[in-house]
Amino acid sequence: MNLHKQIFMARASAALKLIYVADALSMPVHWYYNPLDIVKAFPGGIKKFEAAPQMHPSSIMSLHSTHAGGRGSQNVTAEPEVVGGIILKGKRQFWGVANQHYHQGLAAGENTLNAHCARLVMRTLSANKGRYDATLFLENYIAFMTAEAPLHPDTYAESYHRGFFANLAKGLPSHKCGARTHDTASIGGLVTIAPIAISELLIDRSLARVQALCVEHLYLTHPDKKLAEICNYFVLLIDTLLFREDEDVREIIALVAQKSASLDIKKLMQRKLEDNEVVGGVFSKACYIDDSWPSILFLLYKYLDAPEKALLINTNLGGENCHRGSVLGVLLGLATAQGVDVLFSQLVNVEQIHEEITSLVMVCD
Repeated sequence: MNLHKQIFMARASAALKLIYVADALSMPVHWYYNPLDIVKAFPGGIKKFEAAPQMHPSSIMSLHSTHAGGRGSQNVTAEPEVVGGIILKGKRQFWGVANQHYHQGLAAGENTLNAHCARLVMRTLSANKGRYDATLFLENYIAFMTAEAPLHPDTYAESYHRGFFANLAKGLPSHKCGARTHDTASIGGLVTIAPIAISELLIDRSLARVQALCVEHLYLTHPDKKLAEICNYFVLLIDTLLFREDEDVREIIALVAQKSASLDIKKLMQRKLEDNEVVGGVFSKACYIDDSWPSILFLLYKYLDAPEKALLINTNLGGENCHRGSVLGVLLGLATAQGVDVLFSQLVNVEQIHEEITSLVMVCD
């Protein structure tokens, strides 16, 4: 293997590792919108992997529909509910409970559902020689989510999962089951994109082709034009960071920030704002892509040389930190080739995840 190839593989492996590290770090304080609540639950803030607490101070899980995407009814009906009946079997009793933690029962170092879906994508790609196939993904996704014996430990499924399986139960073909809700254009839609982009680019570096594949995948669960635009910029940034030679990484980030979000990141940095004044002030901490994407670019630019610090800061900012963190982690890994290996080694499923990453990167060699 030549030197360039070794560098590309190291960057790819680090990027994939940080999907899971970032997610597991943020899991216990996922959707904590008040940073003081994080410090109250974890004095000094999150510094390592922690288990999900019993109580979530700002949980609105009781308002989320168990029949479809978005918010709405949790009333029992004659028809099977999506939550408990079709997906999340054995978890229905945790919905509708005040201050219920979204990821109740998860141990320190365990991953949330969307990270497990990223693992599913990696396995699906590896089994198909690194190539993306939407039909194969859908078959595997449906089997994974509806298994009688749960194949993941999480209690919560984002709106897009519930909407997809509500449409599937209505008889829609699987490739038409992507549901539109108030939060379709959310950062969670990008969590499964990086394995596809990295795998396909390593096999055949054709940016427009890979962008189109990634948008095809995105629309299976997140049919939204604005999110697709950001997905294209995310894939562009993956491509540029993965294959760069002597280019200045911060200049690359600044250019993408300007083009994708009309964000002058250098001017923002000159304001010398605290992190929570940017993520939580200039931009919302919520999942919506118009805020989560520029928040990622800000954290990436500022903490480029310190991936572990960047992920811990992202965690302790709260809000939609799990999925924001997974996307940030991909970009940090590509920029530094650092997989934060001490933390990675402490993931609950580290052996399986390491094998899945190795299998995918090797099949693309």
